[in-house]
Amino acid sequence: MAEEPRTVWSRPERGTRGPAPLRDRAQITAVAMGLADAGGLAAVSMRQVAKRLGTGPASLYRYVSTRDELLDLMADAAAGEIDLGDPLSGDPVEDLAVLASRAKRVHLSHPWLLDLSAAPTLGPRGMDYLERSLLALAPTSLPYPAQLETIGLVNGMVTLFARTELGRQHPPADPRRAHGSYLASAATEERHPLITAALAHDTGTEAPQDTHVLFERLVRRVLTGLVDSP
Repeated sequence: MAEEPRTVWSRPERGTRGPAPLRDRAQITAVAMGLADAGGLAAVSMRQVAKRLGTGPASLYRYVSTRDELLDLMADAAAGEIDLGDPLSGDPVEDLAVLASRAKRVHLSHPWLLDLSAAPTLGPRGMDYLERSLLALAPTSLPYPAQLETIGLVNGMVTLFARTELGRQHPPADPRRAHGSYLASAATEERHPLITAALAHDTGTEAPQDTHVLFERLVRRVLTGLVDSP
């Protein structure tokens, strides 16, 4: 019978063999997050973390088996920065929208979260966030599978808008501007009446700092449709 895969959280903090521990996972994770905040995920390696801690890379493997496990710890620590302290209002749309806004702020603080190549293993703090999200949806009539789908959709909006806001903070030559100009000049009322009408109602005055307002509005709109659906 194949052994069930184990996560970093299903093992002891550190093995019992060897000298007394000088580090802990929280300390190692904090150093790795600092490296990632400054230089992205490419800056995070066991060697660089060990260097910051003033030790050798081999010593870190007593606490973390692989770099992927370290990334899991980092993602979970970031999830722990999402404020879950306020009482829920009982309005599923409002409560989940507030959680989404707080999650987006954490993504903006840690842009490397957007570069994780795969969904991190859900750790204790990530489970706290999921539990809180499910609690926010508890007043609805949605079955659990639909609740999980709803949370997944909102999380996707969080990453999408966080990526957009970060892109606006550090804009390269923006191809979207050229694309918008092309649409405005190429669309004709005869062939593209709906594009022409949509462009006529687009004032183009949405300022970069209003992206968060747009995010909250769209999240509430989406959630209202999902929560109210039969």
